[in-house]
Amino acid sequence: MAMINSSFKEQVQLLSKIATNDGHSENSPYFDAWKAYDRDPYHSINNPQGVIQMGLAENQLSFNLIKDWVVHNQSASICTTQGVDKFTDIAIYQDYHGLPEFRNAIARFMEKVREEKVTFDPDRIVMSGGATGAHEMMAFCLADPGDAFLVPTPYYPGFDRDLRWRTGVQLVPVICESFNNFKITRTALETALQRAESSKTKVKGLLVTNPSNPLGTTLDRATLKDLVSFINEKSIHLVCDEIYAGTVFNKPEFVSIAEIIEEDTKCNRDLVHIVYSLSKDMGFPGFRIGIVYSYNDNVVNCARKMSSFGLVSTQTQHLIAAMLSDEMFVEKFILENRERLGSRHEVFTQGLAQVGIGNLNGNAGLFLWMDLRKLLKKPTFEAEMELWKSVINNVKLSISPGSSFHCSEPGWFRICYANMDDETMKVALQRIKKFALQTMGALEVKAKKLSCQRSLKMSLSFQLRDGIMMSPHIMSPHSPNSTIALT
Repeated sequence: MAMINSSFKEQVQLLSKIATNDGHSENSPYFDAWKAYDRDPYHSINNPQGVIQMGLAENQLSFNLIKDWVVHNQSASICTTQGVDKFTDIAIYQDYHGLPEFRNAIARFMEKVREEKVTFDPDRIVMSGGATGAHEMMAFCLADPGDAFLVPTPYYPGFDRDLRWRTGVQLVPVICESFNNFKITRTALETALQRAESSKTKVKGLLVTNPSNPLGTTLDRATLKDLVSFINEKSIHLVCDEIYAGTVFNKPEFVSIAEIIEEDTKCNRDLVHIVYSLSKDMGFPGFRIGIVYSYNDNVVNCARKMSSFGLVSTQTQHLIAAMLSDEMFVEKFILENRERLGSRHEVFTQGLAQVGIGNLNGNAGLFLWMDLRKLLKKPTFEAEMELWKSVINNVKLSISPGSSFHCSEPGWFRICYANMDDETMKVALQRIKKFALQTMGALEVKAKKLSCQRSLKMSLSFQLRDGIMMSPHIMSPHSPNSTIALT
């Protein structure tokens, strides 16, 4: 055993610090929930008692629309008889700026998702390998190792990997709380900035997600204006992750940061950048289509050079360009996808409400920010982890605890509902409802026992006191044996 450990240490010493540190953040409950599913995946027939994956924000509700388009547009793929004539042109090296038709189609799709309230310049579209690569690209462009970004909590756990692992950039939490529905306030921003500055940390930017992951809410216009004002005053960058822009299914409507800076003529546009992808709005995480859209010419030029390390394959670009250029299909898809997400959200929230489980009132995303504070034995993060482990191991649902999202309050959980079919969703809902009723029942029994014990102690205390007061050994001031000094 000693020889094995020694050999392992020698192997580790031969690797880089990046290769051997824990910057990937895999040792997190967020990723642990995925691993629990991988070990024992649910299947309605082959493994009906398995773990249901509800920790993965995937959108599988509108795949039939995509499949139908592909069947009727096979020339869009170079791997079909109808499209093979384009094989040579697509298979050879291309300009790493991206196929012009791809960048045009992406810019147009971004406009349609935002109800055509803004326009996007295709020449500012920079490709990346998913939003993960896009965020890292932005970190490399905007900050040096040791510099920091402010990030409102709760925030997506992957940011700890995407922005920090290989770049050396730090993240400074901006603490948001449930009393005002986790709204980002100027006070919270100033507090976080002061905390960073007091530790001699240079803040280079503010990163926000809109719509929010994990909250499933959108930032209102007033908040967005305040964010723009804040970053202009402090001369720091604003990176807006808008990868869930097309998932808004209820009011208030989505407001892009692009709208705000078009209205604000005093804003320094060089400080504003958007990260986008097709992973959530179209349900294409496997295609690895990430986008950086910057209003800063130098950032565009730098990011374009860096994109060489994470380009989208030309085969994918070719297919997506054709699909997104079909405006009738795009309009139908956006509308239908929103309706399906809204319907699934309504079914799930109503089901939870039947057993007294609340959630943040969301209007976007592929998940709920579920409030299980009443199921905690104590209002602590230790109790949250105990509850989470019970959900994973006993209820067999892979969900994510709020602490993995850096939430400042225990008892909140993110639960994803768009990555499964209707039947699996019903099973998952039945499981969580049954668990909630059992847990609340157990807590009520425990509370009653404690109440009875307190009542018994109080009763005994009164009896003891009364017994002492009635004792003949206690002298009353009116007792004939008592002496009262009169003056």
